[in-house]
Amino acid sequence: MPLWDLSRDELAGYAPEIAEPDDFDEFWAGTLSEAREHDLGLRLEPVDTGLVLVDVFDVTFSGFGGHPVKGWLTRPRGVDGPLPAVLSCNGYGGGRGLATGHLGWANAGYAELFLDTRGQGSRWGDGGDTPDPVGSGPAVPGFMTRGITDPREHYYRRLFTDAARGVEALRAVPGVDPARTAVAGGSQGGAMALAVGGLVPDVAAVLPDVPFLCHIRRGVEITARDPYAEVSNYLAVNRGHTEQAFRTLSYIDAANHAKRAVAPARFSVALMDQTCPPSTVYAAFNAYGGAEKEIDVWPFNDHEGGGGHQWSRQLPWLSEVLAAGRRR
Repeated sequence: MPLWDLSRDELAGYAPEIAEPDDFDEFWAGTLSEAREHDLGLRLEPVDTGLVLVDVFDVTFSGFGGHPVKGWLTRPRGVDGPLPAVLSCNGYGGGRGLATGHLGWANAGYAELFLDTRGQGSRWGDGGDTPDPVGSGPAVPGFMTRGITDPREHYYRRLFTDAARGVEALRAVPGVDPARTAVAGGSQGGAMALAVGGLVPDVAAVLPDVPFLCHIRRGVEITARDPYAEVSNYLAVNRGHTEQAFRTLSYIDAANHAKRAVAPARFSVALMDQTCPPSTVYAAFNAYGGAEKEIDVWPFNDHEGGGGHQWSRQLPWLSEVLAAGRRR
């Protein structure tokens, strides 16, 4: 796949104005306030996995609307003292998978809560366990257009709220250090990480890989790939809904959330990515509110980005960030 978006020099300085509703902060503050009216209801049930170096727990907590959200908590066995922690958010169509599927962060000495994704988990991977009990009006298959005519009804309002509540759940786990809790994810999970960074500004670090849902209108206009193509397919039929749809999506746009995030951040971008175009990622990176930020560039990769190479860079970086935070 050839290079196809802006040149590398253009990308480095790409900082477009992205539509943002006047009531953006009020909207999200009200959303989280409504969610917190429901008791967090955190439940941890030990799982016998046969693994001897980690402990795994089946997690349930209350997300948007008080709906039960699932996850896997994995932590190193027999380690004393408060642990640093990572909330991991998943890519589009995936679920939390199997209890034995999330071992990297625990083997590095972290407690990891791998968040299930409401209504997803059946496109790839090993499945999910969290339904989305909220319906929507007419929509294209997928999640981008569910509730697209009303920001209060949009699917990602629910999912971003689940992620913010996921941080609260992880911090409530016995033995977790709330001050050293980071959020990470790739693609859809990267957008969720940016949303959490904006909605929960005291997270310790944000790790968004090839993030989706950034500068959404540009993504819809320049790539023919799903999930952005779900929006263009919807608008090709619902010709009069364009401005209404993009106004709804402006509440979701992870670049708008990134403006409000202040924690140290390490992004990644793939320059041949046709799912999350490089310019959309740079729009969020250049808008990011925190002064301490960097981006790993994978020049010859599509949406797989850096893969395991990216995690090998994240690991020492996060350790240094958390150590610096403790010294402050």
